[in-house]
Amino acid sequence: MRVRWLSAALISVLVAGSGLTGSMAPAEAAAACPSGVESDFNGDGVRDMVIADPEATVGGDERAGEVHVVYGGGKGTLSLHQDTTGVPGAVESGDQFGAALAVYDANLDGCSDLAVGIPYEDLTVTSATSSKTYSDAGLVQVMYGSADGLAGASSPVANEYLQGEGKPLGGAPEHEDWIGFALAAGKSAGGVPFLLIGGPGEDLGTVVDPGIAFYIHGTARTVAAFHQDTVAGGDVPGVVEPDDRFGASIVATPTHFAVGEPGEALGTKTFAGGAAVFSHTLVSTHPKPLFGLAQDQEPISSDGEVGDGFATSMAMVPYRPSGATATSESLLAVGVPGEDLEATVDAGAVHIFRITASGTFTETAWITQDSPDVYGGTQPGDFFGQSLAAVNTAPNTTSSAATVRLAIGVPGDEYSQEYVDRGGVHTVPMVGAPGASDSWVNPGYGIPPGPAPHVLAGTSLAATPGALLIGLPYGPPEGHAVHGYKWNGTTGEEPTVTYKPGEGGLPADSKAFGAVVR
Repeated sequence: MRVRWLSAALISVLVAGSGLTGSMAPAEAAAACPSGVESDFNGDGVRDMVIADPEATVGGDERAGEVHVVYGGGKGTLSLHQDTTGVPGAVESGDQFGAALAVYDANLDGCSDLAVGIPYEDLTVTSATSSKTYSDAGLVQVMYGSADGLAGASSPVANEYLQGEGKPLGGAPEHEDWIGFALAAGKSAGGVPFLLIGGPGEDLGTVVDPGIAFYIHGTARTVAAFHQDTVAGGDVPGVVEPDDRFGASIVATPTHFAVGEPGEALGTKTFAGGAAVFSHTLVSTHPKPLFGLAQDQEPISSDGEVGDGFATSMAMVPYRPSGATATSESLLAVGVPGEDLEATVDAGAVHIFRITASGTFTETAWITQDSPDVYGGTQPGDFFGQSLAAVNTAPNTTSSAATVRLAIGVPGDEYSQEYVDRGGVHTVPMVGAPGASDSWVNPGYGIPPGPAPHVLAGTSLAATPGALLIGLPYGPPEGHAVHGYKWNGTTGEEPTVTYKPGEGGLPADSKAFGAVVR
Protein backbone atom coordinates (compact mmCIF):
# COMPACT_ATOMS: atom_id res chain seq x y z
CA MET A 1 0.00 0.00 0.00
CA ARG A 2 1.15 3.51 -0.76
CA VAL A 3 2.43 5.53 2.16
CA ARG A 4 1.38 9.19 2.18
CA TRP A 5 3.62 11.50 4.20
CA LEU A 6 1.78 14.15 6.19
CA SER A 7 4.36 16.46 7.68
CA ALA A 8 2.78 18.37 10.53
CA ALA A 9 5.32 21.15 10.07
CA LEU A 10 4.42 21.67 6.41
CA ILE A 11 0.66 21.21 6.51
CA SER A 12 -0.26 24.79 7.35
CA VAL A 13 2.03 26.14 4.61
CA LEU A 14 0.94 23.72 1.89
CA VAL A 15 -2.76 23.66 2.63
CA ALA A 16 -3.40 26.99 4.32
CA GLY A 17 -6.79 25.75 5.36
CA SER A 18 -8.03 25.36 1.78
CA GLY A 19 -8.30 21.59 1.67
CA LEU A 20 -6.66 21.61 -1.78
CA THR A 21 -3.91 19.29 -2.96
CA GLY A 22 -3.27 21.35 -6.10
CA SER A 23 -2.28 24.94 -6.71
CA MET A 24 -5.59 26.04 -8.25
CA ALA A 25 -9.21 25.69 -7.23
CA PRO A 26 -11.20 23.55 -9.65
CA ALA A 27 -13.65 26.35 -10.45
CA GLU A 28 -10.73 28.53 -11.54
CA ALA A 29 -9.09 25.90 -13.75
CA ALA A 30 -12.08 24.19 -15.35
CA ALA A 31 -13.01 24.58 -19.00
CA ALA A 32 -16.74 24.87 -19.67
CA CYS A 33 -18.65 21.74 -20.71
CA PRO A 34 -22.00 22.82 -22.14
CA SER A 35 -23.73 19.45 -22.56
CA GLY A 36 -25.36 19.13 -19.12
CA VAL A 37 -25.57 15.34 -19.56
CA GLU A 38 -25.01 13.30 -16.40
CA SER A 39 -21.89 11.11 -16.29
CA ASP A 40 -20.34 13.00 -19.20
CA PHE A 41 -16.66 13.50 -18.42
CA ASN A 42 -15.64 15.14 -21.72
CA GLY A 43 -18.68 17.35 -22.28
CA ASP A 44 -19.61 15.91 -25.68
CA GLY A 45 -23.23 15.29 -24.74
CA VAL A 46 -22.91 11.49 -24.62
CA ARG A 47 -23.07 9.53 -21.38
CA ASP A 48 -19.82 7.83 -20.30
CA MET A 49 -19.38 4.97 -17.84
CA VAL A 50 -16.81 3.80 -15.31
CA ILE A 51 -15.85 0.20 -14.52
CA ALA A 52 -13.59 -0.53 -11.54
CA ASP A 53 -11.32 -3.48 -10.92
CA PRO A 54 -10.19 -2.76 -7.34
CA GLU A 55 -8.29 -6.06 -7.17
CA ALA A 56 -6.27 -5.39 -10.33
CA THR A 57 -2.53 -5.94 -10.33
CA VAL A 58 -0.79 -2.77 -11.52
CA GLY A 59 2.92 -2.86 -12.33
CA GLY A 60 3.35 -6.01 -10.25
CA ASP A 61 1.52 -4.62 -7.22
CA GLU A 62 -1.35 -6.96 -6.37
CA ARG A 63 -4.78 -5.55 -5.50
CA ALA A 64 -3.56 -2.03 -6.20
CA GLY A 65 -6.73 -1.33 -8.16
CA GLU A 66 -7.60 0.27 -11.48
CA VAL A 67 -10.56 2.15 -12.95
CA HIS A 68 -11.59 2.04 -16.62
CA VAL A 69 -13.51 4.88 -18.28
CA VAL A 70 -15.54 4.03 -21.38
CA TYR A 71 -16.33 7.20 -23.29
CA GLY A 72 -19.72 7.22 -24.98
CA GLY A 73 -20.10 7.53 -28.72
CA GLY A 74 -17.16 5.23 -29.42
CA LYS A 75 -14.57 7.78 -28.32
CA GLY A 76 -12.26 5.30 -26.67
CA THR A 77 -11.33 4.21 -23.17
CA LEU A 78 -9.08 5.45 -20.40
CA SER A 79 -7.51 3.45 -17.57
CA LEU A 80 -6.71 5.23 -14.31
CA HIS A 81 -4.60 4.11 -11.39
CA GLN A 82 -2.29 5.81 -8.93
CA ASP A 83 0.62 5.86 -11.36
CA THR A 84 -1.48 7.59 -14.05
CA THR A 85 -0.62 11.20 -14.87
CA GLY A 86 -3.15 13.43 -13.14
CA VAL A 87 -3.90 10.93 -10.37
CA PRO A 88 -2.24 11.69 -7.01
CA GLY A 89 -0.07 9.20 -5.17
CA ALA A 90 1.63 6.02 -6.29
CA VAL A 91 0.55 2.44 -6.90
CA GLU A 92 1.01 0.13 -3.91
CA SER A 93 -0.23 -3.36 -3.16
CA GLY A 94 -3.54 -3.64 -1.37
CA ASP A 95 -4.82 -0.08 -1.82
CA GLN A 96 -7.85 -1.19 -3.88
CA PHE A 97 -8.20 2.01 -5.86
CA GLY A 98 -11.81 2.05 -7.08
CA ALA A 99 -13.39 0.09 -4.23
CA ALA A 100 -16.10 2.78 -4.31
CA LEU A 101 -17.07 5.27 -7.02
CA ALA A 102 -19.34 8.29 -7.37
CA VAL A 103 -19.97 10.64 -10.29
CA TYR A 104 -21.09 14.28 -9.98
CA ASP A 105 -20.26 17.77 -11.21
CA ALA A 106 -18.15 18.95 -8.30
CA ASN A 107 -17.20 22.35 -9.72
CA LEU A 108 -20.38 23.06 -11.74
CA ASP A 109 -18.54 23.47 -15.04
CA GLY A 110 -20.90 21.07 -16.85
CA CYS A 111 -18.37 18.22 -17.06
CA SER A 112 -18.86 15.27 -14.74
CA ASP A 113 -16.17 14.50 -12.18
CA LEU A 114 -15.20 11.16 -10.62
CA ALA A 115 -14.75 10.43 -6.92
CA VAL A 116 -12.72 7.29 -6.24
CA GLY A 117 -12.67 5.56 -2.87
CA ILE A 118 -9.37 4.01 -1.75
CA PRO A 119 -10.36 2.67 1.68
CA TYR A 120 -7.25 0.54 2.21
CA GLU A 121 -4.70 3.30 1.61
CA ASP A 122 -2.01 3.62 4.28
CA LEU A 123 -1.28 7.09 5.66
CA THR A 124 1.92 8.04 7.44
CA VAL A 125 2.09 11.05 9.78
CA THR A 126 5.51 12.51 10.50
CA SER A 127 6.76 15.11 12.91
CA ALA A 128 10.17 16.38 13.85
CA THR A 129 10.63 13.49 16.28
CA SER A 130 8.49 10.59 15.06
CA SER A 131 6.77 8.86 12.17
CA LYS A 132 3.81 6.49 12.30
CA THR A 133 1.96 4.64 9.56
CA TYR A 134 -1.75 3.90 9.82
CA SER A 135 -2.69 0.88 7.73
CA ASP A 136 -5.96 0.97 5.78
CA ALA A 137 -6.76 4.50 6.95
CA GLY A 138 -8.21 5.30 3.54
CA LEU A 139 -8.88 8.38 1.45
CA VAL A 140 -10.90 9.65 -1.51
CA GLN A 141 -9.63 11.25 -4.70
CA VAL A 142 -11.69 13.42 -7.05
CA MET A 143 -10.56 13.59 -10.68
CA TYR A 144 -12.10 16.36 -12.77
CA GLY A 145 -13.60 16.20 -16.23
CA SER A 146 -12.86 18.62 -19.05
CA ALA A 147 -13.11 18.87 -22.82
CA ASP A 148 -10.01 16.64 -22.81
CA GLY A 149 -11.77 14.02 -20.72
CA LEU A 150 -11.26 12.83 -17.17
CA ALA A 151 -7.94 13.92 -15.65
CA GLY A 152 -7.11 15.40 -19.06
CA ALA A 153 -4.63 18.11 -19.98
CA SER A 154 -7.13 20.90 -19.31
CA SER A 155 -8.67 19.29 -16.21
CA PRO A 156 -8.28 20.99 -12.84
CA VAL A 157 -5.81 19.42 -10.43
CA ALA A 158 -7.28 16.44 -8.59
CA ASN A 159 -8.42 16.83 -4.99
CA GLU A 160 -7.89 14.43 -2.11
CA TYR A 161 -10.03 13.99 0.99
CA LEU A 162 -8.19 12.44 3.92
CA GLN A 163 -7.89 12.79 7.66
CA GLY A 164 -5.06 14.54 9.43
CA GLU A 165 -4.11 17.82 11.02
CA GLY A 166 -4.90 20.56 8.53
CA LYS A 167 -6.31 18.10 6.00
CA PRO A 168 -9.80 18.42 4.47
CA LEU A 169 -11.51 15.83 6.68
CA GLY A 170 -9.83 16.94 9.91
CA GLY A 171 -9.31 14.59 12.81
CA ALA A 172 -6.49 12.10 12.64
CA PRO A 173 -5.95 8.91 10.65
CA GLU A 174 -6.14 5.59 12.47
CA HIS A 175 -5.65 1.98 11.56
CA GLU A 176 -8.57 0.60 9.53
CA ASP A 177 -10.69 3.73 9.35
CA TRP A 178 -11.62 2.69 5.77
CA ILE A 179 -12.31 6.26 4.66
CA GLY A 180 -13.87 5.99 1.21
CA PHE A 181 -15.50 2.60 1.78
CA ALA A 182 -18.80 4.06 0.54
CA LEU A 183 -19.53 7.13 -1.59
CA ALA A 184 -22.58 8.98 -2.88
CA ALA A 185 -22.70 12.24 -4.79
CA GLY A 186 -24.94 14.51 -6.79
CA LYS A 187 -26.58 17.89 -6.80
CA SER A 188 -29.15 18.97 -4.22
CA ALA A 189 -32.56 20.36 -5.16
CA GLY A 190 -31.01 23.79 -4.64
CA GLY A 191 -28.32 23.08 -7.25
CA VAL A 192 -25.47 22.58 -4.75
CA PRO A 193 -22.98 19.79 -5.52
CA PHE A 194 -22.36 17.33 -2.70
CA LEU A 195 -20.14 14.36 -1.94
CA LEU A 196 -20.78 11.91 0.90
CA ILE A 197 -17.93 9.78 2.22
CA GLY A 198 -18.26 6.84 4.60
CA GLY A 199 -15.59 5.71 7.05
CA PRO A 200 -17.19 2.72 8.80
CA GLY A 201 -14.01 1.71 10.62
CA GLU A 202 -13.52 5.05 12.39
CA ASP A 203 -12.91 4.75 16.15
CA LEU A 204 -14.38 7.45 18.37
CA GLY A 205 -12.68 7.79 21.72
CA THR A 206 -12.37 4.28 23.12
CA VAL A 207 -15.25 2.94 21.02
CA VAL A 208 -14.06 0.68 18.20
CA ASP A 209 -15.61 0.88 14.71
CA PRO A 210 -18.72 2.97 15.36
CA GLY A 211 -18.03 4.73 12.05
CA ILE A 212 -18.24 8.24 10.65
CA ALA A 213 -19.45 10.07 7.54
CA PHE A 214 -18.51 13.32 5.84
CA TYR A 215 -20.79 15.69 3.90
CA ILE A 216 -18.85 17.88 1.45
CA HIS A 217 -20.93 20.53 -0.26
CA GLY A 218 -20.60 23.49 -2.62
CA THR A 219 -17.79 24.46 -4.96
CA ALA A 220 -15.85 25.62 -1.89
CA ARG A 221 -16.03 22.00 -0.68
CA THR A 222 -17.14 22.75 2.87
CA VAL A 223 -16.84 19.63 5.04
CA ALA A 224 -19.18 18.52 7.82
CA ALA A 225 -18.17 15.38 9.74
CA PHE A 226 -20.92 13.55 11.61
CA HIS A 227 -21.61 10.32 13.48
CA GLN A 228 -24.27 8.93 15.79
CA ASP A 229 -23.39 11.25 18.67
CA THR A 230 -23.37 14.41 16.52
CA VAL A 231 -25.87 17.09 17.60
CA ALA A 232 -24.66 20.14 15.62
CA GLY A 233 -27.40 19.92 12.99
CA GLY A 234 -29.85 18.07 15.23
CA ASP A 235 -29.59 14.72 16.97
CA VAL A 236 -28.31 12.03 14.62
CA PRO A 237 -30.37 8.87 15.34
CA GLY A 238 -28.73 6.28 17.56
CA VAL A 239 -25.67 6.40 19.77
CA VAL A 240 -22.04 5.58 19.13
CA GLU A 241 -21.44 1.89 19.88
CA PRO A 242 -18.80 -0.68 18.91
CA ASP A 243 -19.14 -2.22 15.44
CA ASP A 244 -22.03 -0.01 14.27
CA ARG A 245 -20.10 0.64 11.02
CA PHE A 246 -21.92 3.93 10.38
CA GLY A 247 -21.02 4.91 6.82
CA ALA A 248 -20.73 1.39 5.39
CA SER A 249 -23.42 2.30 2.84
CA ILE A 250 -24.59 5.70 1.61
CA VAL A 251 -27.22 6.73 -0.96
CA ALA A 252 -28.75 10.06 -1.96
CA THR A 253 -31.29 11.95 -4.03
CA PRO A 254 -31.52 15.74 -4.53
CA THR A 255 -33.77 15.99 -1.44
CA HIS A 256 -32.58 13.28 0.98
CA PHE A 257 -29.73 10.95 1.80
CA ALA A 258 -29.31 7.89 4.00
CA VAL A 259 -26.35 6.45 5.87
CA GLY A 260 -26.30 2.75 6.71
CA GLU A 261 -24.96 1.22 9.89
CA PRO A 262 -25.29 -2.54 9.22
CA GLY A 263 -23.43 -3.43 12.42
CA GLU A 264 -25.94 -1.62 14.66
CA ALA A 265 -26.98 -3.72 17.66
CA LEU A 266 -30.64 -3.76 18.70
CA GLY A 267 -30.36 -4.59 22.37
CA THR A 268 -28.47 -7.89 22.48
CA LYS A 269 -29.05 -8.55 18.77
CA THR A 270 -25.66 -7.71 17.33
CA PHE A 271 -25.22 -6.73 13.68
CA ALA A 272 -28.97 -6.39 13.28
CA GLY A 273 -28.39 -3.13 11.44
CA GLY A 274 -29.98 0.27 11.00
CA ALA A 275 -29.90 3.47 8.95
CA ALA A 276 -30.21 7.21 9.45
CA VAL A 277 -31.99 9.50 6.99
CA PHE A 278 -31.11 13.18 6.46
CA SER A 279 -32.18 16.24 4.51
CA HIS A 280 -29.72 18.32 2.51
CA THR A 281 -30.95 21.31 4.52
CA LEU A 282 -28.04 22.64 6.57
CA VAL A 283 -28.36 23.47 10.26
CA SER A 284 -25.21 24.95 11.81
CA THR A 285 -23.29 23.79 8.70
CA HIS A 286 -24.46 20.18 9.19
CA PRO A 287 -27.13 18.25 7.27
CA LYS A 288 -30.41 17.97 9.14
CA PRO A 289 -31.18 14.51 10.58
CA LEU A 290 -34.76 13.33 9.95
CA PHE A 291 -35.20 9.85 11.46
CA GLY A 292 -33.65 6.46 12.03
CA LEU A 293 -34.72 3.13 10.58
CA ALA A 294 -34.40 -0.32 12.12
CA GLN A 295 -36.47 -3.47 12.39
CA ASP A 296 -37.30 -2.87 16.05
CA GLN A 297 -39.60 0.01 15.03
CA GLU A 298 -43.32 -0.73 15.05
CA PRO A 299 -44.17 0.40 11.49
CA ILE A 300 -41.37 -1.71 9.96
CA SER A 301 -41.88 -5.32 8.91
CA SER A 302 -40.04 -8.20 10.60
CA ASP A 303 -38.05 -8.15 13.84
CA GLY A 304 -34.37 -7.38 14.10
CA GLU A 305 -32.24 -10.49 14.52
CA VAL A 306 -28.57 -11.21 15.07
CA GLY A 307 -26.72 -10.85 11.78
CA ASP A 308 -29.57 -9.42 9.69
CA GLY A 309 -27.33 -6.66 8.37
CA PHE A 310 -30.15 -4.16 7.74
CA ALA A 311 -28.74 -1.47 5.39
CA THR A 312 -25.84 -3.57 4.15
CA SER A 313 -27.06 -2.19 0.85
CA MET A 314 -29.38 0.69 -0.03
CA ALA A 315 -30.73 2.45 -3.11
CA MET A 316 -32.66 5.72 -3.33
CA VAL A 317 -34.52 7.50 -6.13
CA PRO A 318 -36.55 10.72 -6.47
CA TYR A 319 -40.31 10.10 -6.17
CA ARG A 320 -43.33 12.10 -7.31
CA PRO A 321 -46.69 10.80 -6.04
CA SER A 322 -49.90 11.18 -7.98
CA GLY A 323 -51.23 14.75 -7.81
CA ALA A 324 -47.90 16.33 -6.85
CA THR A 325 -46.51 19.16 -8.97
CA ALA A 326 -42.87 18.65 -7.97
CA THR A 327 -40.52 15.76 -7.25
CA SER A 328 -39.68 16.46 -3.62
CA GLU A 329 -40.00 12.98 -2.11
CA SER A 330 -37.75 9.91 -2.22
CA LEU A 331 -38.10 6.15 -2.27
CA LEU A 332 -35.49 4.29 -0.22
CA ALA A 333 -34.81 0.58 -0.64
CA VAL A 334 -32.94 -1.14 2.20
CA GLY A 335 -31.34 -4.55 1.80
CA VAL A 336 -31.34 -7.03 4.69
CA PRO A 337 -29.32 -9.90 3.18
CA GLY A 338 -28.91 -11.78 6.47
CA GLU A 339 -32.65 -11.91 7.16
CA ASP A 340 -33.86 -15.34 8.29
CA LEU A 341 -37.32 -16.26 7.03
CA GLU A 342 -38.64 -18.78 9.56
CA ALA A 343 -36.22 -21.73 9.22
CA THR A 344 -34.55 -20.39 6.07
CA VAL A 345 -31.28 -18.88 7.27
CA ASP A 346 -29.84 -15.86 5.43
CA ALA A 347 -32.58 -15.88 2.82
CA GLY A 348 -32.62 -12.08 2.71
CA ALA A 349 -35.24 -9.38 2.28
CA VAL A 350 -35.72 -5.80 1.08
CA HIS A 351 -37.77 -2.94 2.53
CA ILE A 352 -39.03 0.04 0.52
CA PHE A 353 -39.77 3.30 2.34
CA ARG A 354 -41.43 6.46 1.08
CA ILE A 355 -39.80 9.61 2.46
CA THR A 356 -41.90 12.76 2.28
CA ALA A 357 -40.78 16.35 1.77
CA SER A 358 -41.68 17.06 5.40
CA GLY A 359 -39.29 14.35 6.61
CA THR A 360 -41.61 11.49 7.58
CA PHE A 361 -41.62 7.93 6.29
CA THR A 362 -43.91 4.98 5.64
CA GLU A 363 -42.98 1.46 4.64
CA THR A 364 -44.53 0.74 1.25
CA ALA A 365 -43.17 -2.75 0.55
CA TRP A 366 -41.50 -5.75 2.19
CA ILE A 367 -40.04 -8.00 -0.50
CA THR A 368 -38.68 -11.54 -0.34
CA GLN A 369 -38.38 -14.30 -2.91
CA ASP A 370 -41.61 -15.68 -1.44
CA SER A 371 -43.57 -12.48 -2.15
CA PRO A 372 -46.63 -13.14 -4.36
CA ASP A 373 -45.71 -13.62 -8.03
CA VAL A 374 -42.02 -12.79 -7.48
CA TYR A 375 -39.91 -15.19 -9.53
CA GLY A 376 -38.26 -18.08 -7.67
CA GLY A 377 -38.33 -18.92 -3.98
CA THR A 378 -36.27 -18.50 -0.84
CA GLN A 379 -33.33 -20.76 -0.05
CA PRO A 380 -30.76 -20.71 2.75
CA GLY A 381 -27.79 -18.51 1.96
CA ASP A 382 -29.38 -16.65 -0.96
CA PHE A 383 -28.52 -13.25 0.60
CA PHE A 384 -31.37 -11.59 -1.31
CA GLY A 385 -30.67 -7.85 -1.10
CA GLN A 386 -26.88 -8.06 -0.76
CA SER A 387 -26.72 -5.29 -3.36
CA LEU A 388 -29.31 -2.90 -4.79
CA ALA A 389 -29.62 -0.41 -7.63
CA ALA A 390 -32.60 1.79 -8.44
CA VAL A 391 -33.68 4.22 -11.13
CA ASN A 392 -36.36 6.78 -11.85
CA THR A 393 -36.40 7.03 -15.63
CA ALA A 394 -38.82 9.98 -15.62
CA PRO A 395 -38.19 12.02 -12.45
CA ASN A 396 -40.20 15.03 -13.64
CA THR A 397 -43.45 13.09 -14.02
CA THR A 398 -45.70 11.09 -11.69
CA SER A 399 -43.83 7.96 -10.63
CA SER A 400 -45.19 4.61 -11.80
CA ALA A 401 -44.28 0.93 -11.79
CA ALA A 402 -42.74 1.43 -15.23
CA THR A 403 -40.54 4.39 -14.26
CA VAL A 404 -39.25 3.58 -10.75
CA ARG A 405 -37.47 0.24 -10.82
CA LEU A 406 -35.31 -1.67 -8.36
CA ALA A 407 -32.66 -4.32 -9.05
CA ILE A 408 -32.00 -6.77 -6.22
CA GLY A 409 -28.83 -8.87 -6.12
CA VAL A 410 -29.07 -12.48 -4.92
CA PRO A 411 -25.43 -13.64 -5.07
CA GLY A 412 -26.00 -16.85 -3.10
CA ASP A 413 -28.75 -18.20 -5.37
CA GLU A 414 -28.17 -21.70 -6.75
CA TYR A 415 -30.13 -24.64 -8.10
CA SER A 416 -27.59 -27.44 -7.67
CA GLN A 417 -24.25 -28.10 -6.03
CA GLU A 418 -22.75 -28.11 -9.50
CA TYR A 419 -23.50 -24.40 -9.76
CA VAL A 420 -23.21 -23.34 -6.14
CA ASP A 421 -23.45 -19.57 -5.60
CA ARG A 422 -24.08 -18.83 -9.26
CA GLY A 423 -26.22 -15.85 -8.15
CA GLY A 424 -28.86 -13.85 -9.96
CA VAL A 425 -30.70 -10.54 -10.15
CA HIS A 426 -34.36 -9.64 -9.65
CA THR A 427 -35.86 -6.46 -11.10
CA VAL A 428 -39.10 -5.23 -9.51
CA PRO A 429 -41.22 -2.06 -9.51
CA MET A 430 -40.78 0.25 -6.52
CA VAL A 431 -44.47 1.18 -6.53
CA GLY A 432 -47.31 -1.31 -6.65
CA ALA A 433 -47.01 -5.07 -6.19
CA PRO A 434 -43.39 -6.28 -6.59
CA GLY A 435 -44.47 -9.36 -8.51
CA ALA A 436 -46.72 -7.51 -10.94
CA SER A 437 -43.91 -6.66 -13.38
CA ASP A 438 -40.78 -8.39 -12.11
CA SER A 439 -38.03 -10.15 -14.06
CA TRP A 440 -35.07 -12.41 -13.28
CA VAL A 441 -31.72 -13.25 -14.86
CA ASN A 442 -28.95 -15.60 -13.76
CA PRO A 443 -25.84 -17.13 -15.35
CA GLY A 444 -27.10 -19.28 -18.20
CA TYR A 445 -30.52 -17.66 -18.19
CA GLY A 446 -30.03 -14.18 -19.56
CA ILE A 447 -26.49 -13.74 -18.22
CA PRO A 448 -23.80 -14.99 -20.66
CA PRO A 449 -21.94 -17.17 -21.29
CA GLY A 450 -23.61 -19.96 -19.30
CA PRO A 451 -24.11 -21.44 -15.82
CA ALA A 452 -21.03 -21.69 -13.61
CA PRO A 453 -20.29 -21.95 -9.88
CA HIS A 454 -19.21 -19.05 -7.67
CA VAL A 455 -20.13 -16.34 -10.16
CA LEU A 456 -21.96 -14.52 -7.35
CA ALA A 457 -24.07 -12.66 -9.89
CA GLY A 458 -25.83 -9.80 -8.14
CA THR A 459 -22.77 -8.71 -6.16
CA SER A 460 -22.30 -5.64 -8.36
CA LEU A 461 -25.23 -3.56 -9.64
CA ALA A 462 -25.55 -0.03 -11.01
CA ALA A 463 -28.33 2.07 -12.47
CA THR A 464 -28.37 4.43 -15.44
CA PRO A 465 -31.54 5.88 -16.98
CA GLY A 466 -31.10 3.61 -19.99
CA ALA A 467 -29.90 0.36 -18.44
CA LEU A 468 -29.45 -1.83 -15.41
CA LEU A 469 -25.75 -2.69 -15.26
CA ILE A 470 -24.72 -6.05 -13.80
CA GLY A 471 -21.03 -6.52 -13.04
CA LEU A 472 -19.59 -10.04 -12.97
CA PRO A 473 -16.19 -9.76 -11.27
CA TYR A 474 -16.05 -13.35 -10.02
CA GLY A 475 -16.33 -16.90 -11.31
CA PRO A 476 -14.54 -18.24 -14.41
CA PRO A 477 -12.44 -15.49 -16.04
CA GLU A 478 -14.20 -15.88 -19.39
CA GLY A 479 -17.38 -14.68 -17.70
CA HIS A 480 -15.93 -11.47 -16.26
CA ALA A 481 -17.94 -8.64 -17.80
CA VAL A 482 -20.46 -5.86 -17.30
CA HIS A 483 -23.82 -6.44 -18.99
CA GLY A 484 -26.55 -3.88 -19.57
CA TYR A 485 -30.25 -4.82 -19.42
CA LYS A 486 -33.57 -3.11 -20.06
CA TRP A 487 -35.21 -1.90 -16.87
CA ASN A 488 -38.55 -3.26 -18.04
CA GLY A 489 -37.17 -6.42 -19.63
CA THR A 490 -38.50 -9.95 -19.34
CA THR A 491 -37.25 -12.92 -17.35
CA GLY A 492 -34.22 -14.51 -18.99
CA GLU A 493 -33.82 -11.68 -21.51
CA GLU A 494 -30.35 -11.24 -23.00
CA PRO A 495 -28.27 -8.08 -22.37
CA THR A 496 -28.45 -5.13 -24.74
CA VAL A 497 -24.77 -4.22 -24.31
CA THR A 498 -21.68 -5.93 -22.91
CA TYR A 499 -18.26 -4.69 -21.79
CA LYS A 500 -15.51 -7.29 -21.44
CA PRO A 501 -11.78 -7.22 -20.68
CA GLY A 502 -9.80 -7.32 -23.90
CA GLU A 503 -12.63 -5.91 -26.02
CA GLY A 504 -13.46 -2.39 -27.17
CA GLY A 505 -10.15 -0.96 -26.01
CA LEU A 506 -10.40 -2.33 -22.46
CA PRO A 507 -7.28 -4.05 -21.06
CA ALA A 508 -7.33 -7.85 -21.25
CA ASP A 509 -5.94 -8.46 -17.78
CA SER A 510 -8.51 -8.44 -14.99
CA LYS A 511 -8.95 -9.70 -11.46
CA ALA A 512 -12.35 -8.33 -10.45
CA PHE A 513 -13.47 -6.38 -13.53
CA GLY A 514 -16.89 -4.88 -12.85
CA ALA A 515 -16.75 -5.08 -9.05
CA VAL A 516 -17.98 -1.47 -9.04
CA VAL A 517 -19.73 0.25 -11.96
CA ARG A 518 -21.06 3.78 -12.42
